[in-house]
Amino acid sequence: MSSNTLSHKNNENESTAQFVGGAGKVAGATLIGVLMLSSSLVAGGLVGLAISFQNLPDVRILRNYTPSETTYIYDVKGKHLTSLHGEANREVVPLDEISPHLKRAVMAIEDSYFYSHKGVNVTSAGRALKANFSRGETSEGGSTLTMQLVKNLFLSPERAFTRKLAEAVLALRVEQVFKKNEILELYLNQIYWGHNNYGAETASQSYFSKSVRDLNLAESAMMAGIIQAPEDLSPFRNMKAATARQHVVLQRMRDLQWITEKEEKQARDYKIKLGKITSFQGSEMPYVTEAIVKEVEKKFGRDTVLKGGLRIQSSIDTKLQRIAEETVRQSYRAGADQMALVAVDPRTHYVKAIVGGIDYKKSQYNRATQAHRQPGSAFKPFVYYSAFASGKYGPDSTIMDSPVGYPDGDEMYYPQNYDRSFGGAMTLRRALEMSRNVPAVKLGQEVGLNKVIEICRSLGIKSPIEPVISLPLGAVDVTPLEMVTAYATLANNGWHSDPTLIVQVTDSKGGLVLDNRPKLRLVLDPWSAAATNELMQGVVNRGTATAAQLGRPVAGKTGTTSSEKDIWFVGSVPQLSTAVWIGNDDNTPLGSGATGGMVAAPIWRNFMSQAVRDLPVESFRPPSDFQKP
Repeated sequence: MSSNTLSHKNNENESTAQFVGGAGKVAGATLIGVLMLSSSLVAGGLVGLAISFQNLPDVRILRNYTPSETTYIYDVKGKHLTSLHGEANREVVPLDEISPHLKRAVMAIEDSYFYSHKGVNVTSAGRALKANFSRGETSEGGSTLTMQLVKNLFLSPERAFTRKLAEAVLALRVEQVFKKNEILELYLNQIYWGHNNYGAETASQSYFSKSVRDLNLAESAMMAGIIQAPEDLSPFRNMKAATARQHVVLQRMRDLQWITEKEEKQARDYKIKLGKITSFQGSEMPYVTEAIVKEVEKKFGRDTVLKGGLRIQSSIDTKLQRIAEETVRQSYRAGADQMALVAVDPRTHYVKAIVGGIDYKKSQYNRATQAHRQPGSAFKPFVYYSAFASGKYGPDSTIMDSPVGYPDGDEMYYPQNYDRSFGGAMTLRRALEMSRNVPAVKLGQEVGLNKVIEICRSLGIKSPIEPVISLPLGAVDVTPLEMVTAYATLANNGWHSDPTLIVQVTDSKGGLVLDNRPKLRLVLDPWSAAATNELMQGVVNRGTATAAQLGRPVAGKTGTTSSEKDIWFVGSVPQLSTAVWIGNDDNTPLGSGATGGMVAAPIWRNFMSQAVRDLPVESFRPPSDFQKP
């Protein structure tokens, strides 16, 4: 070695020692020694140095490390509806499901000696330290994949030599605890790839609309090149720069003899077909996904929903949902101001479709689940059921539709019919068909309002209910979901399950974390439920809801509140129950003549005629199938 070279080396050592000394004399002197020794001595020196880093995290916690993952929501048939995530949009995949092209490309450009070093590449670290010192700043990393991994998991992104030293120590610790393939799998699932994509699978889906297992060499080289500067080298933003970096990766792979000259050329010539940015995309069915998220959050918490990598199979039928949304849009053009529609399968109480308003972009308020509105006469079937369940009444029992008054505080309450007339003696059947108010109030007093409330609770209505005299006329605030759930229980002859939008939830590995199969229980007397259904079929066949006829058995009831502030029709076929509500958010009237039979029933029919088109015609079970109480 010449004297000039020796002098240069001595000067370099002195300068390096002075610079590192700024981060601590002991650490600096040790690092200089490390960089001058062989790779084996470096490893040993840094392990010894680790004693002075008592505040560094224990890398063994990575054994139980679970990175945040994106949650996916599907419809009942497995169609993807939307994805949910916090800061990190990630889907973890095993190493053997990652394209070998991508693994080689990443190692070629980021750490070609990955399988031979022990966590720190001495040659690269020395070269980086020299370059950084000459520039007076940290501009070259010299980091191995292991060092990058521990930086992302444990350390701040601050560029400082003390942090680089901590990286080296932690990298050595990781290499002592984990196998190379385990480290590479962690790295490829953890690294940031731009556009809020964390991990190879999510990035591959975003950049190329394909799974990471299917990436070819050209795509893999482009993805590997992005790691250096994810936002600047994104092909979505700068295809020219991304392609140039891709060529650098391919050249490096060729230099390493990891690919042939022919393979390199084919990859360079391959025409990249870009996908689309997948992070923070809005749902195509926002009212649906919002309701699903709220339900799942109640069970698992928001943090798990956004980071837990859940796979949520919902009960939503996309076909029915599209029909429901289009029905609401068409009805709005016909003059409705605000609207909600909910459809539930009576056999399971799974929600099949839900629309919470005219336009989610204008209002995110979900009127199907959040709006508490008076149901008007749509509440009457619960009163009639109570009368039948008491054992004192049947469908053809007679009741007087005549003037009556009841003490109400310091005043008297005199119920009135919609047309201000009285019909005299009539059967309960006819009274409900024509939606007479006075008979309903009388029945409420006969069976007891507290009994009516008790039955409402059995039907799944959880909103506050007061035993006011006008309760039988719908003097209570309920949601459309509560109403359709109650009607679904009647349609299923008294068998009830809590309504839900969730069929099941699994984790990212397919493990079942929630089995939400219906837990049906008999909450009503079957004969009384069947008798109520029979009366509600009369409402559709010859009463106030003839506009809801489908050419098959339908049981339902109209609802119109005072001053036409709330307009309803809730009805069922044996396989599907649907509630339609129309009103204004500010509770202003819709106008004279706006009734459930004239406005809501035709909208209900428009939806149901399409929704049940492919379902076989079924009849409701008659009361004669059951024993009368």
